[in-house]
Amino acid sequence: MRPTLYEAAGGETAMLALAMAHHVRCLADPELAHTFSHPGQHPQHIERLAAYWGEVLGGPPIYSQECGDHPGMLRMHAGNGDMTDLGRRFVACFVAAADDAELPDDPELRAALRAYMQWAVAEVLRYPDSDAGVPPEAAMPRWGWAGLAA
Repeated sequence: MRPTLYEAAGGETAMLALAMAHHVRCLADPELAHTFSHPGQHPQHIERLAAYWGEVLGGPPIYSQECGDHPGMLRMHAGNGDMTDLGRRFVACFVAAADDAELPDDPELRAALRAYMQWAVAEVLRYPDSDAGVPPEAAMPRWGWAGLAA
């Protein structure tokens, strides 16, 4: 049986390294830096991000059990206006962070991770004006080798 993307990437350790590397890249980006350096950021932002990505990519439900749910994550990022360019930059930082975090250099894994992040950013950007449209019952997405699992 094929491993999940979470397992193929290296599990919890890899997700934490990816989240840390992504955060560092975003802080270094002149357009994204303000979003990642505000004083109201959760003190465990990186660990929570790693748990979220891990769960979505097939890992344990740590984010859902300890941090919140998918609609909560969407509401947290809603209402920021048109952030299309920032979304592209966010994806670029994520792709580069996979190298920084020394994730396996498997082209299929890297393509699946990129596809996930492009989809995730597009989903977050669907709520530019407010969180009013965020469906309260939205389940945690599951992303696999073939994309979004039904």
